[in-house]
Amino acid sequence: MSPVAPFEPKFMPIGVLTGALQELTPRERRDPDPDLAIEEWLDFATGLGVDCIQLSAALHPSVADVPAEAMLDPVANTLDLRDPFTEDRARRVQAAIGSTGVSIADVAYFDDMLHANPAIRRKKHDFMIRSMDAAALLGVPAVCGFVGRNQTRSMDQNLIDFEESFVPLLAQAKARGLQYRVEQCPMPGWTAGDNFHNNIAYTPGMWISLHQICERHGVGDQFRIHYDPSHAILMGQDTRSIFQYLRDAGYGFLIAGMHVKGQVIDSKGVAAWGYGGQTVQRGDWVDGEISPNPADLANSWLKQTVLCEHELPGTARHDPLAYLQNRTVDWLDHQLAARELLDLDVTTTPLIVEHEYPRARIQDKDLLQPILAGSIAFTRSIDRAAACMYSLQHEVMAAQEIPIQGVGRQAYRS
Repeated sequence: MSPVAPFEPKFMPIGVLTGALQELTPRERRDPDPDLAIEEWLDFATGLGVDCIQLSAALHPSVADVPAEAMLDPVANTLDLRDPFTEDRARRVQAAIGSTGVSIADVAYFDDMLHANPAIRRKKHDFMIRSMDAAALLGVPAVCGFVGRNQTRSMDQNLIDFEESFVPLLAQAKARGLQYRVEQCPMPGWTAGDNFHNNIAYTPGMWISLHQICERHGVGDQFRIHYDPSHAILMGQDTRSIFQYLRDAGYGFLIAGMHVKGQVIDSKGVAAWGYGGQTVQRGDWVDGEISPNPADLANSWLKQTVLCEHELPGTARHDPLAYLQNRTVDWLDHQLAARELLDLDVTTTPLIVEHEYPRARIQDKDLLQPILAGSIAFTRSIDRAAACMYSLQHEVMAAQEIPIQGVGRQAYRS
């Protein structure tokens, strides 16, 4: 008699980044009472059907070095760190966690940790350390953010800068028992310059190089990746091949969290500009000089937005041909590949919906609530379908030596 393995699908915790609704709590109420924003977001999250939130931290608008009108991606200082996060503040937030049943997956602060200006870099590092302090007091396992890029140096020189300047941040994370999970967005529109890759941790080859530097300094366990498939699509990659490459290279452990955000490629934009995006006449330069008008600097993002648009999961058409061409995310295969190829405990790996679909970026909570709730329900359903397929095929059938039918999507196939 063949051995019997039980059907026991394992699901990922589903969450949402609080940047999806930047001003859930109006500033006239939250600025004098900073933790009110977290309490109200946790309460809002109960109606979205999530298990957790990714708590967005950012420099307060009054002290930020990048004007709001120059930004494309949503940024929220739901976690207000103008003043240090204290044990009293932590107890207040933990009471809200207890009453809502919604946990905090990590604290997310997305900024350029290798900024070329030493004073601005120091300001950003100090704020990241404050974010780490808050994460530690809240008992969450990680902070999430970017590495960034020193614009005055080559990519090889940035590896040296990473070793000298970013590794000490990882040491700070280690001292607090935290991981630093790096999102791999290349941030092409972060500056008006010609660089497309403005976050050096943009692709698996670089993750491995950076991790090897970290290992030499005893902080390899702190450096992890918060994978976002939208950025893979932006660079012509597909998730299954990325995960297979990490597995083949012995680095299947590097991914520790995931953003759920898609990318829908505009074939006409690719025909015009290719995957490098619009290189000239964007509107961020005027008469050969970078425009002094901060609003014009948002046009730098044409390097990305001329060829693609972010997808909120569930809002784009089901398009198998686009999946095959790596022009949008095949969510079911994404979740299957994670289980088949990565070294994950899926039950503790957060799957965070990051809402950046521009035309649905509604900043009215009553209008946004059903949109987010629908996307989150879609995400949960896809993860559950993948979990069931994986358990059936790789556990139940495998135990009885029953082969899986068909071929499926294959890594490295063009």
